[in-house]
Amino acid sequence: MAEISVAVVDDDKSLLNALVDLLQASDYQATGFDNAEAFLRSAEADTADCLITDIHMSGMSGIELNRTMSERRGGLPVIMMTALQEKSTLDAALACGPVCLLAKPFESELLLECLDRVFARH
Repeated sequence: MAEISVAVVDDDKSLLNALVDLLQASDYQATGFDNAEAFLRSAEADTADCLITDIHMSGMSGIELNRTMSERRGGLPVIMMTALQEKSTLDAALACGPVCLLAKPFESELLLECLDRVFARH
């Protein structure tokens, strides 16, 4: 498999580290960021093949991050995740057009299946 770069943004450090470890063990080049602003300042914002982001974070939300990335790099596949199930939040997230919207906690296989869907399209 060619090196596929995945950026993960989540302010929950333990989950962030677990997701980066999972992706690296699954042969993805994964980089973690603990907030959207750090991701946007990084080179990965311009080079990542996929973005995985939490919706609820301190500072910029995952929904705002998705919108910003749509303007900056239209077509970047985004996987969103959330522990909160408010209908208005889920509707706003789905309106951003993520490839997947995962409810935390989720099985690692679900995330890997989403990534398989993303990269089967390319």
